[in-house]
Amino acid sequence: MQTIRLGNSGLEVSRLCLGTMNMGTPDWKPWIFDEKQSEPIVAHALANGVNFIDLADFYSAGVGEEVVGRIVKRLARRADLVITTKVGYGTRGGINASGHSRKHIMDSIDASLTRLGMDYVDLYMLHFFDVNTPVEETMGALNDIVKAGKARYIGVSTMLTGQLAKILLCCERNGWVKPINMQLQLNLAYREEEREMIPFCRDQGLGVSVFSPLARGLLTGDVQSTRNQTDFFTQQMYSDEASFEIARSVQRVARARGVSNAQVAQAWALQHGGVDCMLVGADTTAQFDSALAALETRLDAEELHELERNYTPCDVINDYTAGKRILRTPRPGIERFLLSEAVA
Repeated sequence: MQTIRLGNSGLEVSRLCLGTMNMGTPDWKPWIFDEKQSEPIVAHALANGVNFIDLADFYSAGVGEEVVGRIVKRLARRADLVITTKVGYGTRGGINASGHSRKHIMDSIDASLTRLGMDYVDLYMLHFFDVNTPVEETMGALNDIVKAGKARYIGVSTMLTGQLAKILLCCERNGWVKPINMQLQLNLAYREEEREMIPFCRDQGLGVSVFSPLARGLLTGDVQSTRNQTDFFTQQMYSDEASFEIARSVQRVARARGVSNAQVAQAWALQHGGVDCMLVGADTTAQFDSALAALETRLDAEELHELERNYTPCDVINDYTAGKRILRTPRPGIERFLLSEAVA
């Protein structure tokens, strides 16, 4: 397994990070695996050198942390793992039960540690940028959590570049610990983070871990999965013609190579110069194996052109822009791939 130090920190993590949103209880979402179904996937990832595991208190309303916590306790030594969990969306409704207020953050870290059965997490992350809470309140609480030993590092996820800049400036002014990692969405069908966020993270010394490398299944060619039939976010994010054309390009390159669509799409993410780690949310060990194969897959210039030619700018995908998309038009293809498709 390839490893990398996360940002300017000394924390060494595997380039594949096990995503666990699909682990917990199907009572939360119909596509979630229970503990028995989840354990073989976790075991396979650990056996192949993964030490980086991503969770959130929101997943299965807290049950995800309980399930994964019990599994890793059976399978690995705590000191060998880098455990991440996130705070923000919460596990229940009600006043002060979500967001990034000091009260909610302090309540949430203790609840997460209890569910995980751990004394600390390695990386405690903001799930988003809370526009309703002063950034000083949020980052002061995270600094106190690190000082108390309940988290080794802090990180952030899914926000605008200016919001990240505001966080870093706040930490700088107050002498507080800074985030070492930005977790963001990046794939062949969504590349807006290339414009500002990734270069800014590189300049400021943050590691970059990416989720949804398969565009919620679009790039695998399987849009009929249980998740995509029950998760309305997929339709909001990837329902335009440009996204479908990108998926067809992935199919062309995969067919020419004789590998799966998923391997090609994941290889593109891992080969991206701005990416340190890629989250893998696998439903089977075979799906995880495609990510392992992608680590060793180098795409050539013509393949990259075919994969990237359909992309044009779109609205940023986050909680504040759901459903707002612009029409996108693909660019001409390379004859090599168009001919291979015609023959097939």
